[in-house]
Amino acid sequence: MDPIIATFVILLCAVIAFVSNRIPLGVVAVGVSVALYLTGVLDLTSALAGFGDPTVLFIASLFVVSEALESTGIIAWAGQEVVARSGTGRARLLLTIGLLAAAMTAVISVNGSVAALLPLVVVVAARAGIRPSQMLMPLAFSAHAGSMLALTGTPVNIIVSEVAADSGARPFGFFEFALAGLPLLVGTLAIILLLGNRLLPERTPASAPIDLERLASTLRSDYAISPDRALVSASRGVAEVVVPPRSVLIGLHVFPGMCTPSGDLVVLGVRRGQEALDESGTDLQAGDALLLDGSWDDLHRHTSKRDEVLVVDAPLTLRRSVPLGVGAKRTAVILLAMIVLLATGIVPAAIAGLLAAGALILTRVVSITRAYRAISWTTVILVAGMIPLSTAFQETGAAQLIADGLRSFLGTAGPHAAVAVIVLITLVLGQLISNTATVLIVAPVAVALAAAMEASVLPFLMALTIAGAASFLTPVATPANLMVMEPGGYRFGDYARFGWPLMILFFGVAVFYVPLIWPFTG
Repeated sequence: MDPIIATFVILLCAVIAFVSNRIPLGVVAVGVSVALYLTGVLDLTSALAGFGDPTVLFIASLFVVSEALESTGIIAWAGQEVVARSGTGRARLLLTIGLLAAAMTAVISVNGSVAALLPLVVVVAARAGIRPSQMLMPLAFSAHAGSMLALTGTPVNIIVSEVAADSGARPFGFFEFALAGLPLLVGTLAIILLLGNRLLPERTPASAPIDLERLASTLRSDYAISPDRALVSASRGVAEVVVPPRSVLIGLHVFPGMCTPSGDLVVLGVRRGQEALDESGTDLQAGDALLLDGSWDDLHRHTSKRDEVLVVDAPLTLRRSVPLGVGAKRTAVILLAMIVLLATGIVPAAIAGLLAAGALILTRVVSITRAYRAISWTTVILVAGMIPLSTAFQETGAAQLIADGLRSFLGTAGPHAAVAVIVLITLVLGQLISNTATVLIVAPVAVALAAAMEASVLPFLMALTIAGAASFLTPVATPANLMVMEPGGYRFGDYARFGWPLMILFFGVAVFYVPLIWPFTG
C-alpha cells in the first residue's frame, strides 16, 4: 500500500476509534504506532520514537509536580486565601475563581487545576447560596483560557513549541503564550460575567465534594467529641471507617482513647447504629463505625486494608483539603526553581521537569509510588503514540498533499484565510477527540501550509494552539469538561449553549489577533 494512503487510513481509523469512545485512548495511540510499523510507513525506531520523546518526559514530570502541589495543600491554601477575600457576591466570586484557575493552570495544567479547585468551588458556592451549575463550567473554561498563559499550561503548548523548533523557526518562550493568553482570559471572564447567568442552567447536583469544616463539625457531633479537639492538621487527621462482614476485627474489644492493635492509630469514638458508645467500649460487630486518629500516612496505610475496615472518606482526599501541609515549603522552592529554569532556558524543558520531579521524590514530598500513580498514563501514552503519526504525515508527504489541496482551494486568498482553515479544522476535531491528538494531527499540515504560503510558521502554530485550547462544545472534549459534569448537574447540550460565544472569541483571536503579534513575514 502507498505510504500516503496507509497514513490516511490509519488516521481515519484512529479518529473513528476516538469518536466511538469504545476503545481506551491509550490502546488507540499504541495501535497507531504499531500500524505505522506494520504497514511499512515508518521503521521500528521512528514508530516507537514517541515513547522516548523529550516532550513526553516533560509532560510526565509535570504530573508529579502537580501531585506535590495538591498533596501538600498549596493549592488548597491558595484557593481558600483568594476566595475568602472575594466575599459571596456572584460576579466577584466568578472573577476570583476564574483568575485563580487560570493562574494555577499555567503551572500545573488544565486537568490538575480543575481537579484541585472543584471541591473548593462547590463548597464556596453552597456557602454563598449559588448553584454549582453557575460556577463549575466557568471554572473549567477559565482553566482552558489559562492554559495559554505559559508553556506548562497544557501538553499542546509543549508540542507546538517543539514543532516550531523542528520546522526551522524557534521554540516559543515560556511566557510568550501569554501574549495571546491574556486577551483570551480577559474575553473569557467577560463572557462568563455577562452571559453566564443567562446561558448556564440552574441545577443542583445529586452529590457534592467534601466540605472539610462541615465534616469535622458532623464528626464531633456524631462521636460526642469535644469541640476543642482539633481533628485535622497538617500532619495528622481522622478517618471514619465501618467494620465490614467477615472483618478480622470483629470481636475485638474497643473503647474511645485506646490504640489500635498496630499502635499507629487512636480510636476517638465508636458508633453502633445512631448511638455513640461511651468509654466502656464494646466488642466490634459488623456495621460498627469507628473514628480513627493518626498521621495521614498511617491512616492511608491502615484504612486501605479492605479485610479490616471500609473507609468512608479516603484520608488522601481529606489531606488535600488541608492548607499548607507537610512538605509545602519544599514544594514551593522546587516549583520556583523549575519555573526559573524554564523561563531562562538554561536547560531544556524536559530536564527542568525531570529535575523538579526528582527533587520532590528525593526530599520525600512525593513517594515514588505516589509519583507513579500521579502520572496520567493515558495522556502520556496518547502523546507518545500519536507523535509517530505526526512524523508519518511529514515524511510520507501526506501533510504536504493536504497543504497543497488547501492552497489550491484557497486560491489567491492570503495567509489569514489559510490560518482560518487550520483553526476551523482544529476546532471541529477538538470537540470530538483529544485536543492533544488533534494538534499532533494538524500540526504538520499547518507547517506545510505555511511553507506553501511562504509565510512564517509561528502565527500558524500559535493559532493552532489557541484552537486546541477551545474545547468548549462537548463534555468529552477534555477531562476537565467531564470532571465538572456530574458535580455541576450538567447535560450534554449545556456545553454547546455556553461554549459557542467562547468559540467565537478564540476563533477571532487566533485568526485576526495572532498575526499582529507574530507576523506572517517574520
